[in-house]
Amino acid sequence: MIRLLRSSSVRLALGYAAIFILSSFLLVGILWWRTAAYLDREVDAVILADAQAVGDRLHDFGLMGALETVRDRASAESDEHAIYLLADPGLTPVAGNMTAWPARIGPKPGWYEIGLARAGRLHATRILFAQLPGGYRLLVGRDVQDRVAIRHLILGGLIWAVGIAVVLAIGGGLLIRRGVLGRVEAINRTAAAIMRGDLSRRVPVRGVSDEFDQLSLTINGMLQQIQVLIDGVRNASNAVAHDLRTPLAELRNRLEELLRTRLPPDQAMVEVQAAVGDLDRVIGVFNALLRLAEIDSGARLAGFREVRLDTVAAAMAELYGPVAETRGVALDFAGLPAVTVHGDPDLLAQAIGNLIDNAVKFSPAGGAVVLTLDVPEKNGGAIVTIADAGPGIPDAEKSQVVQRFYRGNAGRGASGVGLGLSVVAAVARLHGGRLEFADRAPGLAASVILPGNFQSHG
Repeated sequence: MIRLLRSSSVRLALGYAAIFILSSFLLVGILWWRTAAYLDREVDAVILADAQAVGDRLHDFGLMGALETVRDRASAESDEHAIYLLADPGLTPVAGNMTAWPARIGPKPGWYEIGLARAGRLHATRILFAQLPGGYRLLVGRDVQDRVAIRHLILGGLIWAVGIAVVLAIGGGLLIRRGVLGRVEAINRTAAAIMRGDLSRRVPVRGVSDEFDQLSLTINGMLQQIQVLIDGVRNASNAVAHDLRTPLAELRNRLEELLRTRLPPDQAMVEVQAAVGDLDRVIGVFNALLRLAEIDSGARLAGFREVRLDTVAAAMAELYGPVAETRGVALDFAGLPAVTVHGDPDLLAQAIGNLIDNAVKFSPAGGAVVLTLDVPEKNGGAIVTIADAGPGIPDAEKSQVVQRFYRGNAGRGASGVGLGLSVVAAVARLHGGRLEFADRAPGLAASVILPGNFQSHG
């Protein structure tokens, strides 16, 4: 029993039962109070009418008229609940259906509620005591035992209702406990399995779209994101170790060669410059990883504001214009429509810059890179697209190129650490959008698709 009371579902059911019982008591109490008041008024009205009739007969016809009235009313068989007694100054009965003056009637005239023995049982009785001329005393009353029986009937029904409410509450609590705790236990089992290291476990969903299903879907989404992040950290750690081993080994070999061979100053400066290049590459890797960690944590959401996306895109195109010109690649970004989005201007600039850098890097001499900004009219949103004429990305690699440190076949000989597209995809996710690739044959079109929380300045 103590274990059941510790269950929140059972306590909740008992609480509702207590509220039901209290409300029932209040309702029945008000009902009885109003009913009893109404019955009392009706009984008092009948008693007063009878007493007034006897008094009128006494006034009009004297004692004989009053005696005749009392005898007639007492002998009538139509009203078995009526009580009459006319007594002389010595309280000796003169007329009526009572054999003696009740001992519980006091010396003062007025209303009394006493118990009278009738048919071998004690009945509740309401009596009016009136003092008549000549010292005569009149009792007119009504048997109100029916009212007591009604009260007992209501109280008995209320007791039964209370008992049934408690039983139903306990039974309902057990059923709720069985249903609720079953769902909670499923969540506990999933959480325990995840604590043991099984990140693939998920909370079962029944498909009824209730609150527990919504909670299960939310938890499963959180677990999926946690698994993605952990896998990303694991893969990133392995990739960092693999990707940094080469530049660090080259740096150590160069420095060791400088110590061993004592090269002339000019040659030594060349080797030092190469070592600095290796260090810059390592620092670039760590900076990119820190930026990805910052984006994935959502820390940059506090810096979101209204940003002119066309201005950011044009600025990045102008920044990479000299690089494209050096490589003999034409960079076209004319006619960008004015669009305002809600986001981080620095992250959006870096994402667009990374795409332009990749497009220029992989475009052949004499090729063209085209930057466009579209504003769809049907579903809203903004689409930034950078198209090139390079080798493109095979379909099998399009889902892998956004992974950290992934280098496809086309990019193995190019410079970089394999984090550019990872940053672009992370920035798109942070803004509620996505990164998509489309073939141009030849070339590739990379698009950052942002959701419809923007304003177009037509």
